[in-house]
Amino acid sequence: MDRTRTCRILRWIERSLIALGSVCLLWVGAISIHAFTYQVEQDARLARLRPSSDNRAVDGSRDADGSTSEANVPIGRLEIPRIGLSAVVMEGDDEQTLNVAVGHLPDTPMPWQESNAVLAGHRDTFFRPLRRLQGGDEMRLVTPRGTFRYRATRQLVVEPDEVWVLDPSPTAALTLVTCYPFDFVGPAPRRFVVHAERIVETSEAPETSARLEDGVP
Repeated sequence: MDRTRTCRILRWIERSLIALGSVCLLWVGAISIHAFTYQVEQDARLARLRPSSDNRAVDGSRDADGSTSEANVPIGRLEIPRIGLSAVVMEGDDEQTLNVAVGHLPDTPMPWQESNAVLAGHRDTFFRPLRRLQGGDEMRLVTPRGTFRYRATRQLVVEPDEVWVLDPSPTAALTLVTCYPFDFVGPAPRRFVVHAERIVETSEAPETSARLEDGVP
């Protein structure tokens, strides 16, 4: 009798675990689909944006509100070809933004400005390929204001309170921040930081946008 009861309990536990696992998989799948759909939509918006030749000249100055002139407009697309990273960048470092895109830290300069622009991303989604990054890897930030190229110069692991890694720089630079270790289960205790220096500055619009503008060289 006791053996029969034990078997029933074990079967109940097994079915409960299967049900819980299925719910978790569905939840992760739903989040992944939402993020993928969002990326496709924002990438299409980015391709349609006109080059900033009107009220947003590429002169290194912010717009009146310190960001883009339109709410929820994609800042650009971060590309690191060697490691296969390509993700749309949106303004904000809140959880809602980072679940669907790479986020630009609002208190740091925009990529088309001088000094240190900072981007954040989750280690288990968009920034997971950073674990394969090597010194010297080239990055591109494709924006409506131009395509900015960078080269990775330094990687380091810091504590969450070591915010000096976000400090302004004397020249145009890009900093990428994500949690560390990459395979840690739960909230990761440290931060993985990549510093990159801009190697080319250009006011040319992204090719995807230029092709949509008849008569624009």
